[in-house]
Amino acid sequence: QVQLVESGGGLVQAEDSLRLSCAASRRTFSSYIMGWFRQAPGKEREFVAAIKWSAGTPYYADSVKGRFTISRDYAKNTVYLQMNSLKPEDTAVYYCAVRKVEIYSNQRSRYDYWGQGTQVTVSS
Repeated sequence: QVQLVESGGGLVQAEDSLRLSCAASRRTFSSYIMGWFRQAPGKEREFVAAIKWSAGTPYYADSVKGRFTISRDYAKNTVYLQMNSLKPEDTAVYYCAVRKVEIYSNQRSRYDYWGQGTQVTVSS
């Protein structure tokens, strides 16, 4: 079992930046994938970005490509989501998730562990 704790959400204005963090309760296996999803009110939870603990190019949703950057810190068992040029449509609860198979997926059902989420609100 892996417990995930997100932090870093808040209220910002359009074009501002935020960095979200996701701390894992224990070291995850190098073959795991860490992902970020988000869910806006009344909408389905959608994929944002993912990264392999091992190596390789991160994977992004088209809606955030060029604005968001996912990264990892092995020593801290932590994954980050740097969000720049935020837009009101980025407003959502952001969730961190772990996939135990080292194949990228943008499907919520493919992820095995989830955090409790952190709220990001972007005002216009």
